[in-house]
Amino acid sequence: MTGIFDRLQTKIEDKNKQGGITALDLVDLSPSLRKIMRLMLRQIRMDYPQLCAAVDSLPEPERLSRADLDRSLETLTAQAWLTRLGEGARAVYKVNLRAKSGSSLASGIWASLDEKLKK
Repeated sequence: MTGIFDRLQTKIEDKNKQGGITALDLVDLSPSLRKIMRLMLRQIRMDYPQLCAAVDSLPEPERLSRADLDRSLETLTAQAWLTRLGEGARAVYKVNLRAKSGSSLASGIWASLDEKLKK
């Protein structure tokens, strides 16, 4: 019989294997990576020219150079924050969101109600 802490650890490990991100994970990113992720979360999917235009539209102090943008995109794809289809200027980036777990609350409520009605 496994203890509650063993089961919790197993759940944490399973979530880590799923990949993807949640909104709370953004706090751990550096400012430049967070800027790109905020831009990406508004569109979910952007190609490289769209990303360049979005970065260019930022206020001057927040803009990234093309080299910084490229490094940041490489980092975000390596860490599975973004998925990339294609290469170079034709690359399309997509946010890798973590799947939300379904709620078992509703089915539990209905099962309880059905049981009460049968009595």
